[in-house]
Amino acid sequence: MPLEIVRNDITKMKVDAIVNAAKKSLLGGGGVDGCIHKAAGRGLLEECKTLGGCETGKAKITGAYNLPCQYVIHTVGPVWKGGLFGEKKLLESCYTEALKAAKEHDCKTVAFPLISAGAYGYPKNKALRVAVDTIGEFLFENDMTVYLVIFDRDSFDIGKKLFSDISEYIDDHYAAEHSLTRSRERNILREELYEAKESVFFEDISAASESVCLPEKPSAVRTAGSVPLVRDSLDERLKMLDESFSQTLLRKIDERGMTDSECYKKANIDRKLFSKIRSDVNYRPSKPTAIAFAIALELSLAETEDFLKRAGFALSHSNKFDIIIEYFIRKGNYNIFEINEALFAFDQSLLGA
Repeated sequence: MPLEIVRNDITKMKVDAIVNAAKKSLLGGGGVDGCIHKAAGRGLLEECKTLGGCETGKAKITGAYNLPCQYVIHTVGPVWKGGLFGEKKLLESCYTEALKAAKEHDCKTVAFPLISAGAYGYPKNKALRVAVDTIGEFLFENDMTVYLVIFDRDSFDIGKKLFSDISEYIDDHYAAEHSLTRSRERNILREELYEAKESVFFEDISAASESVCLPEKPSAVRTAGSVPLVRDSLDERLKMLDESFSQTLLRKIDERGMTDSECYKKANIDRKLFSKIRSDVNYRPSKPTAIAFAIALELSLAETEDFLKRAGFALSHSNKFDIIIEYFIRKGNYNIFEINEALFAFDQSLLGA
């Protein structure tokens, strides 16, 4: 998937390049910077000494030494001073310059920490928003897989209001659905108990009915020519299949006046996967992939439900993942990266490949 939020240790990421949230001196420090220097070994420090430091918002690239990647891209994030001193523009520049350096060195996979969100004091939800928006904008024009690496739960914050709103929406719909589910389960249990009693009754009288000759139960209603009508009906229905998921997707892309690349990039889908879907009329996507395309096409809730049926899926209020998707569609928010932030915060699968 082009942009993926993961919980991991960035020094263990097997990618082409990892990004270091460095100090201006580039000579190591605390937090992510210290961890990267420690894992890379002395060679990284020696190379950094030759670079003459780095300005805030800029980036410089080195070898990776003992790390399981090829390069380390060092960028210096801004110190938070209330947001009135150009911090946002400088932070955007960190991501842009690092991605440019990665592209220049033909990197296909890059892992970022959440820059400036630690000791530099940038509010985590604001830092996350800048990271996702800036990386997303770059990926719309470039083919690259980018990981935003979150070390632990405390490092991740989508904003208290959004988290609260989604939690409330989940509670309202998830609880109601489970109340209905429990009611259905009780009804099913009562029916099973009743059927069990009937079974005992019929077992008691079965011996008395063994001598009674009953007509053979037909396996299907037959015509004069002894051809089952049921099979005829099934054959006719199979000839009337709806559009496949692939056919529906391509038709809707045309209806929206989108190009293929606009659609799969908005869906956070890899180009190779989209090519498979386009070339195979019977392709069956995963549910997150199908929903990702529904988001990219900005389908209404009813349209999304119909679209998912083409792939054999449905939205359910017994599933938190589905309720979160429904929340964003009802709000008219089709930013897949923001949706993925929320899904990650609630420990759900992300949208995309």
